[in-house]
Amino acid sequence: MLAGEIFVESPLLQKLAEKRIVKETLYRMVEADFGLLPEVFGGVSSQKAAVRYGCASVLVDLSAKYPEILYPHMDEFIALLDTKHRILTWNAMATIANLCSVDKDKKFDAIFDKYFGFLNNEYLVTVANVVGNSGKIACAKPYLIPKISGELCKVENISTTPHLTEECKRVIAEKTVEAFNQFYNKMSPEDKAKALSFVKRQTGSSRKTLREKSELFLKQWGN
Repeated sequence: MLAGEIFVESPLLQKLAEKRIVKETLYRMVEADFGLLPEVFGGVSSQKAAVRYGCASVLVDLSAKYPEILYPHMDEFIALLDTKHRILTWNAMATIANLCSVDKDKKFDAIFDKYFGFLNNEYLVTVANVVGNSGKIACAKPYLIPKISGELCKVENISTTPHLTEECKRVIAEKTVEAFNQFYNKMSPEDKAKALSFVKRQTGSSRKTLREKSELFLKQWGN
């Protein structure tokens, strides 16, 4: 079910709304009976935040463990990238990244520009989610590594906003170093050189953890 569709909540989701069950319980229930998936997908459209975000979180976790079961619903997650609820967008980003490992129809490839276009979003968490998921995508789809590394190298130049300060940009740079670390050994020599150049520039950062992670990266990969 796509975001925005009207959905009458089932007794199961009413329990979630009333906190008679928690999302961990819902996860275990679905794991034991995937026939409950339609209810969980319906819950993502709920007007109740506890149901909406609880169900979305359960789907993220399920996609990490059972990507082949969630993959038939990938179009629904792609549609959620356009939702008005930022948390649902972040959950959709994580789920889509998880499903890349079984993306035989290359559905992610078709939305690459849309997905990485969120690097220009005004909110730190949105941008950080793109960067944070990029390593998983690169490992699942190594042929996209040149495009992914190229997009990540641009994060130094993103614009600041009231929700994305210079310090936020340093947080994003730190996540970029972490992402590069996940797939550096799969990069071409040219992409490795660009990644190393990016990381070297972070060693003078005012953010301690960014400096430290950059130095560790260079110690591991710089020779």
